Amino acid sequence: MSTSQRTVVITGASSGIGKSCVARMSRLGWQVFATVRKQSDSDQLARDFGASVHPVLMDLENEASIAAAAQQIESQAAAHGLDGLVNVAGVGMVRPLEYASMKDLRQIFDINFFGQIAVTQALSRLLRRARGRIVNITSVGVNVAIPFGGLLNASKSAFAKVSDTLRLELHPSGVRVIAIEPGAISTPAVDKTLGDLEQVIRNLPPEAQAQYGALIRKMGRRGYEMEKNGSSPDVVAQAVQHALTSSRPRVRYRVGKHAKILATLPKILPERVMDALVRKMLGLSDVDEPRTQNPARTQAGRPTVVNPR
Repeated sequence: MSTSQRTVVITGASSGIGKSCVARMSRLGWQVFATVRKQSDSDQLARDFGASVHPVLMDLENEASIAAAAQQIESQAAAHGLDGLVNVAGVGMVRPLEYASMKDLRQIFDINFFGQIAVTQALSRLLRRARGRIVNITSVGVNVAIPFGGLLNASKSAFAKVSDTLRLELHPSGVRVIAIEPGAISTPAVDKTLGDLEQVIRNLPPEAQAQYGALIRKMGRRGYEMEKNGSSPDVVAQAVQHALTSSRPRVRYRVGKHAKILATLPKILPERVMDALVRKMLGLSDVDEPRTQNPARTQAGRPTVVNPR
């Protein structure tokens, strides 16, 4: 590898946004370290991109795997350091928070939060050496609550706050930190997250199926349609390119369908209005809500008189 050639690590590179970023940066002549979890994905990257891309096996749920990947990257990039780290890898889950298991919570935070921090820490010396840039892919969901998307949005929101903190802490070292908040993006991850909601419902306890089954189905159909009709992942890759190469990169990029409006409306609308808008957008505004009878009121709405004896 030429010591003058710019280098970048892109996580989650097997498909979708990550693979689009790999394609774009390799076309620009960058040497790309592309992390994937499976050997089959590593082999596919080698076939697709040739010598300009170095596949690296890394599992964000495994600290030893992250350390081994970082060592492999350092062995090839130590002389120059890293010009960029793009944290893309992540996982989504559809769950009602009332019934989300601790296993689900730990897994999504292990991947979307703790794993991202571990990768950043493991590569920070290389980034400092080249005064490189960290580009963190969060979500437009950090700005707005989405029913049944609480686990994803919570993990991405935590990561977004860490990203903002890193931007301040690393500024004196010359390492810039940039956040990208994608809106609706059509990727294979949509099928993984929203493609089999019946399985999600079947895994719930019977009472949860009765309480949430219809809501999840309705939200899932609308959400799946919105995401599949979303923007190409290349719009995110374009933002990544600008963040890595511009002399004046933005602090934050909001790209993809609905991203800017969903980030702006919560700042200007009353919360009740925003809640109603989200419910309507996801097709939940016309779902019957359970009604409970208050035994202390008559049909006319007046309190009944209860004989204390």
